[in-house]
Amino acid sequence: MSPLIQVENLAKVYHLGEVDVHALRGVTLSIATGEFIAVMGASGSGKSTFMNILGCLDRPTAGRYLLEGKDVSTASPDERAEIRRSKLGFVFQNFNLLSRTSAVENVELPLVYSVVSRKEQRTRALQALHAVGLTGREHHLPSQLSGGQQQRVAIARALVNNPSVILADEPTGNLDTTTSEEIMTVFADLNRQGITVILVTHEHDIAAFTRRRIVFRDGLIVTDERVEPRLEVSSGKRH
Repeated sequence: MSPLIQVENLAKVYHLGEVDVHALRGVTLSIATGEFIAVMGASGSGKSTFMNILGCLDRPTAGRYLLEGKDVSTASPDERAEIRRSKLGFVFQNFNLLSRTSAVENVELPLVYSVVSRKEQRTRALQALHAVGLTGREHHLPSQLSGGQQQRVAIARALVNNPSVILADEPTGNLDTTTSEEIMTVFADLNRQGITVILVTHEHDIAAFTRRRIVFRDGLIVTDERVEPRLEVSSGKRH
């Protein structure tokens, strides 16, 4: 079976005035369906550029990026937008929720421009909130939710389109240690259900939940290892 994601000799050069910045210098790797990966590295190592390319937010200068066997590295802006809508789920450090919109309405947002009926949108949003442990909080505004609960809403929003992969950028960066572990347990539970999760983190305690760790330095992968994740408490316990 072909890999979910395959990148070949991926390079990215930013032209800043008369200076060329080589953010990626020929990265090659494969990611299978169902993996749980931490992407790590110091600031300027290339990890954020790599994730932006995986998320179809940027295009490589050279090399190929295949998603589900399709070369998307040369896709048009409209094609990349459609890939983001239908294949990718995003979770950000700052949650990015609409403040005057309820949890369930925030989760429904990715479905607004789909062909899914209004009733089906609500059903899928409620199912996604249930999957992250927020049953009973569907109609709360973000201001009525804790930081951890807001991030659960953001994860539910990433899930609602049934994406091929969830990309999370420092998803615990604004959370305390206990809440961070709860959020990572949610990701671990989703991964056990077969969902592919790739997250950027600089925290080793967070990376310890994953099953594969990829470390970037100076635009290259310096470490790519499969590891046993730490044992998580069940995410059935909600706070």
